[in-house]
Amino acid sequence: MMAIALANGIRIYYEWHGAESAPVLVLNNGILMNAASSWVYQTSALAAHYRVLQYDCRGQGQSEHPDAPYSMALHADDLAALLTALGVEQAHIAGISYGGEVAQAFAIAHPSRARSLVLADTVSEVGPELRLTVESWRDRARAGDADGLFVTTAAWNFSAGYLAAHPDVVAGARQRYRALDLPSVARLCDAFLDVDFTARLDGIRAPTCVVVGERDMLKGRSYADVLHDRIAGSELHVLAGAGHASCIERPAEFNTVVLGFLAKQ
Repeated sequence: MMAIALANGIRIYYEWHGAESAPVLVLNNGILMNAASSWVYQTSALAAHYRVLQYDCRGQGQSEHPDAPYSMALHADDLAALLTALGVEQAHIAGISYGGEVAQAFAIAHPSRARSLVLADTVSEVGPELRLTVESWRDRARAGDADGLFVTTAAWNFSAGYLAAHPDVVAGARQRYRALDLPSVARLCDAFLDVDFTARLDGIRAPTCVVVGERDMLKGRSYADVLHDRIAGSELHVLAGAGHASCIERPAEFNTVVLGFLAKQ
């Protein structure tokens, strides 16, 4: 089911997949992803066991794109309001990249509502190399340069092997970038650049699974290690051969890790 909900003062697009009686699992998108197309390798596998909620955060996809600054705290409150509007008190909260940062913000701000966390290819802080990279993305978006944004992001988001083996995906992504709301992309980049959760990770009590692609050059193993070391009792899974978009490059392994972790909760 696809619909729009009014939550925290904005219109949020969402999709339900799976049995209404199953536990709710929320999927939070990466910065350039959207709910309608970015979880194609996860939806059916996860919805066989969970009531999967896919949605676009503010500034993404079919949700509202307010012309005002975004923040991780605001995204977390948007998600809490969406869950309330849908009658969901608690949920498993998963996210990849930007969505993983939203998941952390949600667990920090609304701890009683997170049954567990899956944090994939994500960070709790922004190192200098990552800051420079994302600033270059933001600057392309601010300039309205969709093709330039594609060129500056593609090699960070996928491993070299995946890019070589899937030219169709590359071509499709280039076209998709031309449809992006670039001013909103710039606002999302600014929200990311303010991420600074490391000192608060030890307050996260939800069972947590950390996932990272072995070849993730953007938000790689060193960032995953920080999450794993600081969140008590967390699991760490490294997906062999996967780049940053590990849910796309290694979907079977990604889904197995997520389902195996959730089955223990």
